[in-house]
Order: sequence, then C-alpha cells, then structure tokens
Amino acid sequence: MGKLDGKVAVITGAASGMGRATAIRFAKEGAAIVLTDLNARGGETAVAECAAAGARAVFQRTDVTSEADIKAAVDRATREFGRLDIMYNNAGVAGATGAIEKVSAQDFDKTIAVLLRAVFLGMKYSIPELRKAGGGSIISTASVAGLRGVGYLAAYSAAKAAVVNLTEAVAIEVGHDRIRVNCICPGGVNTPLVNRGIPGGEEAAEKNMARMQPIPRAGHPEDIANMALFLASDESEWVTGAAMVVDGGMNTGNVRIRLGGLPNDGTFSGPSFERPER
Repeated sequence: MGKLDGKVAVITGAASGMGRATAIRFAKEGAAIVLTDLNARGGETAVAECAAAGARAVFQRTDVTSEADIKAAVDRATREFGRLDIMYNNAGVAGATGAIEKVSAQDFDKTIAVLLRAVFLGMKYSIPELRKAGGGSIISTASVAGLRGVGYLAAYSAAKAAVVNLTEAVAIEVGHDRIRVNCICPGGVNTPLVNRGIPGGEEAAEKNMARMQPIPRAGHPEDIANMALFLASDESEWVTGAAMVVDGGMNTGNVRIRLGGLPNDGTFSGPSFERPER
C-alpha cells in the first residue's frame, strides 16, 4: 500500500529536477498527478515515467506567472481525477543575478513573479479544492537562501524569504480546515537549473557542491522528493507552518566554498531548459 494511495497532486515545475523526482516518487506511492511546466517535452517524458510506475498522470503546460494557467492546472486535477489533496508549488528560476546595482527592475519583478507570486496563486486556487476534500497539504519550494541571504542572488533570496513567511501566515489561516501549509528549504541540489551555468556541467557541479556543506556530497533531487513525500502524506498530519531544511548542514553556516558560475552582470537566469542568457 502506497503512502499516497487515493490522493491527487498538482506539481509545478515537474519537467525536471526536484519537481520531476517528486512526481515520480509520488507516482510510486500511489498518487494521481497533474504535472505542470513550460517545458512540454520534458513534462511529457516525466508523465511517461510516472505512468511506468503505475500512476495516473497528465501534463498541463503552465506558465506559473499566469493566474489563468495556475487556475487551469487546479481545474485539470479536479476534472481528471475528481479532487485535489496536494499542491506542490515548486517551479523556479535563479532569476535576476549579479550585483544589486546591475539588476534591472524588470528582472527583479520577473523573479518575484515566478518565485513568490506563483506560490500565492497556487495557494489561492488550491485551498478551496483542498477544503472540499476535507483537508490536504500545500508544499512550496523555498530555499536556504530564504533563511540566509546569498550575495549576487538578492532577488532570489528575498523571494524565498517571503515564501517562508507566506507559508507561516497561510498555515494560520487554514489549519482549522485541516490544510497543512509547509515549505522545503533545499541547499545545494545538483539540478539542471544549477549545473547548466557551471563549466563542466553536472559532473563538475557534483564535485564542487560536495564541498559546500558538512555532509560531503551534493544534494540530489531525490533528497527533496523524500521530504515532499513526508509533507504530502498523512505522516505529517500535525506539521504545518514549517520551513523544512534539507541541505546537508549548509544552514549551520559552514559554507566552505562559493558555488562558481553565477554571472555578475545583471542577467536573468530563466528556466533550466533554456540556454543561460549571457
């Protein structure tokens, strides 16, 4: 018997990285899933992987900065599978990078739209359906950068800090409906969003990131999927308003090197399937 048997989930940013790993993990635990992303090819591949694990899964192309698209993703879940139990607001970008005086207001706004406004929209449209189901779980991807600011990622850090605070505030509002609201704060996780901008790619990132925190290995998408599964399952029924740190100890302050590859010229780093802007 799976930990998510009979449950229905929407996962944003599910075509790669942490979202894909979580979708596959949820599938193996019995959930029906709406996978959303801008990357249709990656999304359809992830759906096939979920189906191979025995799950009912569909792909919904979604721009998380679009209110209509977020609503449509939630509507797709109820239309296809009859209910909604889990909303995982995961889609992300590095966004505006570089020294703060070089960041444009437009790129700052784009970063906030993807990393914060989309989380708000996911909560806004999932809560009525979770309430109809008698409760459920909202999970959002924050970051250790939301707990300790990261230089040259100021917009990202600010957005992720806001996700942590939004999580706490909404948990207070909907706890009486048995809706749990939590976020995950990953540390250095080797995903396409991270390693695409590093010389040497995934292999080099794996070696570099192994030296960034007390536990001497890079984080992997499956590490985050494990926490997401706990928060989605009934095992976490008395956990809400929490920022769950999954970082190999990075947030202790023992950050031993700075990850290279971040541009310092005020560029915007978009979705992982797009080429970095230079």
